[in-house]
Amino acid sequence: MRILFACGGTGGHINPALAVANYIRSQSPETVIGFVGNPKGMEARLVPQAGYEMYPIRVLGFQRRPSLHNLKNNCMAVCYLVSSGVRSKQILQEFQPDVVVGTGGYVSGPVLRMAAKMKIPTVTHEANAYPGVTTKLLCRYVDKVLLTVEEAKRYLDPGREYIVTGNPIREEIVFASRKEARNKLNIPQNQFCLLSVGGSLGAQRINEAVADLIAWHTKEHPGKIHHIHATGSYGVELLPRLLKERGVDYEHIPNLDIREYINDMADCMAAADLVISRAGSLTLSELEAVGRASILIPSPNVAENHQYHNAMVLANRGAAVVMEEKNLTGEWLRGQVEEFYANPDKLAEYSRSASSMAVVDAVRRIAQVVEEMGGK
Repeated sequence: MRILFACGGTGGHINPALAVANYIRSQSPETVIGFVGNPKGMEARLVPQAGYEMYPIRVLGFQRRPSLHNLKNNCMAVCYLVSSGVRSKQILQEFQPDVVVGTGGYVSGPVLRMAAKMKIPTVTHEANAYPGVTTKLLCRYVDKVLLTVEEAKRYLDPGREYIVTGNPIREEIVFASRKEARNKLNIPQNQFCLLSVGGSLGAQRINEAVADLIAWHTKEHPGKIHHIHATGSYGVELLPRLLKERGVDYEHIPNLDIREYINDMADCMAAADLVISRAGSLTLSELEAVGRASILIPSPNVAENHQYHNAMVLANRGAAVVMEEKNLTGEWLRGQVEEFYANPDKLAEYSRSASSMAVVDAVRRIAQVVEEMGGK
């Protein structure tokens, strides 16, 4: 069987595709798998690293905010859109797939649309609770539409069938041991552990609120809370300055673990009791898989505010507390953490709710649909 994946733009689109591809390759090594992606996107690095050939296609998304930069971007997007159909057909004729799978990003649109025109079986997977423009358009053409959560159905054509599969999760997240993770990170087994992450760039508002939070727990509960925080690239210099202004000698507090990035997320998430995070679909699926209560601050800088919709799925089921970034304050964040810290029963209840939402075999579910569509 020959499978062609189309994805790109963000890790939330690329990593699920790679997870499914790796699973299929492990089960059926004879399967030929290829990827279509933007030569300037993350996929240009991640796909070859995983051992797959990538077929390049140039596609850009349209920007809605009026500016000279966005005007230039949109002119280029139109040019790429005109040529994307021809390029998609070239790739499909060269690769000769039995099935084409899209996992989001602008790349998916022209490739799956052309595959449908050529009568090649097609599957698309939507990671977010609020489906993107590409998924909404493709629903009219593709053979199977897979969703991460049931709530996404309300925004799509009610006249067709959808399959809820969940979102592919890395095995190291699913199988991480809390005890082993804490041993690796030198965190006592009975100490409250807080993990806070504001994205790879590092949001100023989140770093400011976390600085207030650190100032509170290092003074009010010294040595009682182990706090792992990722500043992001913009926060590397900002957070130390904010802590100094608040009188926190952070370099000499052993239970503070402040980093630019977190490269061992499986261990950090397994060790944590409470997580403060953005609300990307993959992050939320991982929180569910490990059963962690969370405080979610959706990114306002994403298409159609989809992170807010993602976060509200957990909030509505009692698995998370949500605050939009524009309303976030250090005082509010401190109050929420203090409430969880002082009420173990509440923390356990939110954690159980998150765990009850978990779909840990999403990779197998998606792979089964793909293989069925490919004729295996």
